[in-house]
Formats: sequence, structure tokens, C-alpha cells
Amino acid sequence: MISKEILIKNPQGLQSKSAAIFIQKATGFESNIWISKGERKANGKSLLGVLSLGIKGDSVILLTAEGSDEAEAVSELESYLLSDTGENV
Repeated sequence: MISKEILIKNPQGLQSKSAAIFIQKATGFESNIWISKGERKANGKSLLGVLSLGIKGDSVILLTAEGSDEAEAVSELESYLLSDTGENV
């Protein structure tokens, strides 16, 4: 299991469009993906779960992956979350 704390820099946070893209990327991995914000945790492959966390800009989340491709999953998903996440396109 690999976990990484990430500061969401996009002012819109992880909302509809960016969350959908995140989930699309996450479902490409065999590993289980989890996002935690505070004491709440959601399946990183579930749109409703991710949106229910209410991740806004400047939120700190914990990204966790567990499985055969966990290192690659955390690396790629972290890169996406640190980008502008497609909201400003």
C-alpha cells in the first residue's frame, strides 16, 4: 500500500469534470484507489464517492493505492491532481 498527501492547487478543486477525468484514470489501474479528506474516505473509482468529499482548492487529501500497480497509480494520479486538472480548458 502506498499513500501520498497532496495539496489540491486548482481553485475549483476536484469537481464534476476534473473528478470524472480522475475516475477515468483511476479505473485504468488494477489497484484499489482511495481518497481521504479529513476523517472521510471514498473509493477513488466512484464519482459519487469522490464528489461527496467536497474537495476544494487548497484542500489536502490523502491518495492511497493498494495492488499490483500501486506505485504507477499513485504517481500518475498525483501528477494529474497537481496539474490544472482540465477545469481551465
